[in-house]
Amino acid sequence: MKTTIEQLDNQYLVTLDGELDTEAATEVEQTLQPLYNSNGLDVIIDCTKLEYIASSGLRILISILKGAKAGGSKVVLKNLNEDIQNVFKLTGLINLFEFE
Repeated sequence: MKTTIEQLDNQYLVTLDGELDTEAATEVEQTLQPLYNSNGLDVIIDCTKLEYIASSGLRILISILKGAKAGGSKVVLKNLNEDIQNVFKLTGLINLFEFE
């Protein structure tokens, strides 16, 4: 799993590449830890290359969302494939996040 963060103007751009499974979650969480307090910047998460997400990956995204909302920011998930969109629908998380 490859995870990158870039700060662009008034937002963070996160790219997730690979499978965000339980095994990868610890490393991804450490990488994304700074986003738990996004300091008023919006967080855009590009999921174009995200192939799979486990419940541990969903927990990470929820933690980022909580931190962003507390600071007045938003989290936008972009380019989710159909399988991952279905995970969000089945878990009810489709109502918590913004999607593009």
